[in-house]
Amino acid sequence: MTDPHGFLKFPRRPTPARPVTDRLGDFEEVHAGQTLLPLVSEQAARCMDCGIPFCHSGCPLGNLIPEWNAYASHGDWQAAAERLHATNNFPEFTGRLCPAPCEDACVLAINADPVTIKNVEQAIADEAWERGYAPPQPPQRLSGKTVGVIGSGPAGLAAAQQLTRIGHTVAVYERDDRVGGLLRYGIPDFKLDKRQLDRRIEQMRAEGTIFRTGVDVGTDVDAAELLHRHDAIIIAVGATEQRELPVPGRELPGIHQAMDYLTHANRVVQGSSPQPALDARDRHVVIIGGGDTATDCLGTALRQQAASVTQLDINPQPGETRPETQPWPTTHPRIYRISHAHQEARHRAGADPRLFGTATLRFEPGPAGRVGALHVTLVEVGTRAPRPGTEHTLPAELVLLALGFTGPPHHTPLAQQLRLAPDHRGNYARTDAFTAHAGHAGPAGPAGQDDRRAADRVFITGDAGRGQSLVVWAIAEGRATAAATHQYLTGHTDLPAPITPTT
Repeated sequence: MTDPHGFLKFPRRPTPARPVTDRLGDFEEVHAGQTLLPLVSEQAARCMDCGIPFCHSGCPLGNLIPEWNAYASHGDWQAAAERLHATNNFPEFTGRLCPAPCEDACVLAINADPVTIKNVEQAIADEAWERGYAPPQPPQRLSGKTVGVIGSGPAGLAAAQQLTRIGHTVAVYERDDRVGGLLRYGIPDFKLDKRQLDRRIEQMRAEGTIFRTGVDVGTDVDAAELLHRHDAIIIAVGATEQRELPVPGRELPGIHQAMDYLTHANRVVQGSSPQPALDARDRHVVIIGGGDTATDCLGTALRQQAASVTQLDINPQPGETRPETQPWPTTHPRIYRISHAHQEARHRAGADPRLFGTATLRFEPGPAGRVGALHVTLVEVGTRAPRPGTEHTLPAELVLLALGFTGPPHHTPLAQQLRLAPDHRGNYARTDAFTAHAGHAGPAGPAGQDDRRAADRVFITGDAGRGQSLVVWAIAEGRATAAATHQYLTGHTDLPAPITPTT
């Protein structure tokens, strides 16, 4: 176990980030080269090895947090890596990208600072790679069954790796030119260095997973034909329909969806494009939205040397502590948080770039016909109704809409060919949230075809069935879907299904 008095001896000390001035000059990871193993071991020793570890309730993967904290506190990185990988295929992703709801559920968080679980997780994952504790795990024998996975985001990759390792032949179909989905082109390198992703993809290739890029299933290959080619199909296309802002002036040039902006920027960083098609350099940038995507845009615009960056959040500014309506161990309460990008903006402009409780009324053109300004207003708490007398104007030469996603696309050839119907939330409907089994789905075929039997071979996972969510939920769903698919193919239940069907 850890030091029983560790939480009394050691204050919380997160892994330090690189200096702001250094970070703003490149797209390297915020914590690149900053993992200090003695500090990580000390922080892991703060774990109390609780009789009821509520951190488990905060983690969709059911990570064995007290166990790998104990090993990390003693510097046993191999044992820690084994326990970490027992429940998580890609801890180097979650250690960098997850907002760490497990920390909000930590027992220490009742009246003190929680354990730095996220930092410990990343350190263990990185040490596992450095020390050779994450070798490929090819199957001992093949099952003779084949599975097609459509989409190569975290859910699709997790499902593919689980099924490959147990002996099925898995082909992953990705419509883009590189594997990774949102991890590849939606997440900036300063949060996830793509070498982390490439290393994991190479591991999966060595295990036997087949990747086919540049294949848009439904257009380049008929989805029904693909279903006949494989014993099962997993739909892992994510929730890519971006929410719109229907206000006057939306049609003006210079107003773009946030994900389009991030994709262009990421392609430049990875060498796929010589320069971004959407560039914030020397422009007044306004980001509309308060979530992680908006923060990613903020950090990217600062690195592109925007003239100014303002972020609009329609929600009121939260307090510094948990509200009474979100008591412990409610995971990830809404409190005032400062991301690394907000720190960078403060360093540059001297103030928080966020305007809380603010809504957009309309856009207006500038001298060149592009967007030049937007009219905003403060809103009432709860109703979000405009507050009279608070309308004002902000300069805006580039506007990025980071308003979230409404679900997967429903009018694509893929959805039509597999008869993927929407549920009440706009996601692809599933008959069983735990197994992610799309029992209703099935391709159109000639008279007499047993569509029901075909439908039983289609599974839906990740954001496509759950809706916009966290990377940790995507991996958890991918693992659960792999377990359901394996059980369907073989009748066996020897793959873990780590999640409970909650939303």
